[in-house]
Amino acid sequence: MSLNPFRAKSKLGIDIGTSSIKIAELEKDGGRFTLLNYGIFELKNVRTDSTAENQMARDRGILKLPDEEIVWGIQEIIKKADMKSRDAVASIPAVSTFGTVIEMPYLSGEDLAKAIAFEAKKYIPIPIKDVVLDWSIIEVLNPGQITAGKDRIVKEQKPSTVEIFLAAVSREETQKYLNIMKSAGLTLRALELENAALIRGLIGNDLSPIAIVNIGGRSTSITIVNKGYERISHNYEIGGFEITKSIARSLSISLEKADELKMKFGMKEGDENVINESVASLIDMMAFETRKTLTNYEEAKNLTLSKVLLVGGVANIPYFLEYFKSKLGRDIVAGNPFSRVVYPQELSAVLPSIGNTLSVAIGLAMREI
Repeated sequence: MSLNPFRAKSKLGIDIGTSSIKIAELEKDGGRFTLLNYGIFELKNVRTDSTAENQMARDRGILKLPDEEIVWGIQEIIKKADMKSRDAVASIPAVSTFGTVIEMPYLSGEDLAKAIAFEAKKYIPIPIKDVVLDWSIIEVLNPGQITAGKDRIVKEQKPSTVEIFLAAVSREETQKYLNIMKSAGLTLRALELENAALIRGLIGNDLSPIAIVNIGGRSTSITIVNKGYERISHNYEIGGFEITKSIARSLSISLEKADELKMKFGMKEGDENVINESVASLIDMMAFETRKTLTNYEEAKNLTLSKVLLVGGVANIPYFLEYFKSKLGRDIVAGNPFSRVVYPQELSAVLPSIGNTLSVAIGLAMREI
């Protein structure tokens, strides 16, 4: 949809997920972001010639489609939403990237850059020559301290180390995104990890330990953030599509009908809910894996997470948040990527649902170039 015909310099955040493409167009004026446009292209809308082909497309996911189909989906969103910007920031799904926190001896910036290429070989499971590396310093640990002696100033010489966030993406995957954006008539200004966009869009400058549970169409990612950086991220191949398939198998109905029932009944209690039994075990598994990941991190680091945020398309299933919270055994709230974004008031009623879906795209469009 088009929200504002008058716009300054704006930017597109493009989230190519496994079951849909999401684009948000933001502009920044006076330190505030304003939502100009947004659009969502569902996997079910791919151009296929038969039911069999459509089923195959749904089973494989958007990222497995030919590049020209993805380009067409992006162009459809831009055209229908009347997006004017051609500057894009895109994300790569967490399952296709690598990110970790490492510690290294404190060096000059130039020496550190040289050393990281060698150090990264210990952590990245594929040859370094096949990836694009990026890194940033989180903080300096154990810096030398100045203390007052009896008759003089004494500098304590403690060995210093730096905490570094290391990220890697395969060169093949990077080139794929460059080709897609160019074919769509866009200029790719930056390509970044999906989790980095989520952190920017949902957490901002909050440095406290926070968990983000992102349940999408094909997978669930559990990311723990501390001091503004991803600390650990676990991905599980269970998402909204598995829930839909479970309903379809249980009731012997089509995927389309199962999806309709999923969004109609959700996790509402009561005998009239015909899908509860077919989906409860899957959601219970999601909650179990989430609880285990959060508890293990808290115990290992001797800290308590300040909050747990839930986002992703599955969060739009009726009563899902309440059910998931009860199984998780701790408080969990819906993430809100619009908390630092100006938007038209007429969108207030739909913000919770589109916020769950657009969290990554909003975070991407917030990135400074």
